[in-house]
Amino acid sequence: MSDMPIYLDHAATCPCDQRVVDAMLPYFTEKFGNPGSRNHAYGWQSEEGIDKARAQAASLIGAQPKEIVFTSGSTEGNNLAIKGAAEMYALKTASEAGDGGGRGHIITALHEHKAVLDPCHRLSKQGFDVTFLSPGADGIITKDMIADAMREDTILVTIMWANNELGTINEVPEIGALCHEKNVIFHTDATQWVGKMPTDVVRDNIDLLTWSGHKIYGPKGVGAIYIRRRRPRVRVTAQIEGGGQERGYRSGTLAVQQIVGFGEACELCAKEMESDQQRLLKLRTKLETELKSKLEHVQVNGHAERRLPHLTNISFGFVEGEGLMMAIKDLACSSGSACTSASLEPSYVLKALGIGDDLAHSSLRLSLGRITTEQQIDFAIEKIVWAVNHLRDLSPLWDMHKEGIDINSIEWAHH
Repeated sequence: MSDMPIYLDHAATCPCDQRVVDAMLPYFTEKFGNPGSRNHAYGWQSEEGIDKARAQAASLIGAQPKEIVFTSGSTEGNNLAIKGAAEMYALKTASEAGDGGGRGHIITALHEHKAVLDPCHRLSKQGFDVTFLSPGADGIITKDMIADAMREDTILVTIMWANNELGTINEVPEIGALCHEKNVIFHTDATQWVGKMPTDVVRDNIDLLTWSGHKIYGPKGVGAIYIRRRRPRVRVTAQIEGGGQERGYRSGTLAVQQIVGFGEACELCAKEMESDQQRLLKLRTKLETELKSKLEHVQVNGHAERRLPHLTNISFGFVEGEGLMMAIKDLACSSGSACTSASLEPSYVLKALGIGDDLAHSSLRLSLGRITTEQQIDFAIEKIVWAVNHLRDLSPLWDMHKEGIDINSIEWAHH
């Protein structure tokens, strides 16, 4: 019997599928050549592994193999997509810039992953004008929001497909169609989407798409970016320069074993996606339904329906967030709070939805995966219900609430 907690944090990382490990193993010791070594069989073996993985990755998202560039993961991919596209399509003249007067206008959202927000902040310091859209209370970025924010000097829109904390699904195909109509480059961080939901970059109007191996039961340290080659042909400026690997987009000796594992993970997701969706949606529905039926003041954050099937973000009223995490140590999950220095800061994603600090502090992100069982969900429900009731029994605010006292009308001393 393992002493480890039950793993409900698949949005953070997934265990590597054993079939992926098996595919990788020969490339550590037997097929160890550098794929750039074109003069002997060791290099040819590795190149064959790379070519197969590129085809597997392309097939998962409806792309062509030549449109796939391997990276170290989504953070690198997002930097290449956003900085690379901004630099490539930067406005060169005052007439192009129009009233904006800068190097170009970029649109993103306040609740994007930091791997998108930080490159956008960097670009804003380099003369690009960046609009950070506020999502609605449901966590969705719509086509109409993008249309309202677009300007004559807009060169790039970067909107994630599915949010990593909420699981909410943005109107990506519609946004992509708008961008194509306006001749604007469209990038989507699809880290939480690809491998979990059907993807076709042509149908869905994507120009640049990034995803990562460890979110789809592959190894850490590898990912890919899709760069559209036709209608329109998209180009980005390289961010890592050197040997000219990956058609010059991303120099550096390829991590063959990682890439082979990534390709195998992509193929397995394509085969098992539909059955995984159905099973995990059933488990997530049970988790949410029973928590809401057994506890008062439970709020599922984000849109009720437009969500990934395996992820939920739930806030529990009248519960102190740090105490909640301490009380459920038998569950490995994420809090809506992130520790920064000595203070506990509420999730910026939840705050972007207008959720107050108290509820944001007391939220849990629970994300399920291939190894999640119904018995584990039953245990999680039991554990969370016990923890919330226990903490509320210790809370004077809960006592006041039960007595009908309007807590908001009381002036509190802040320490």
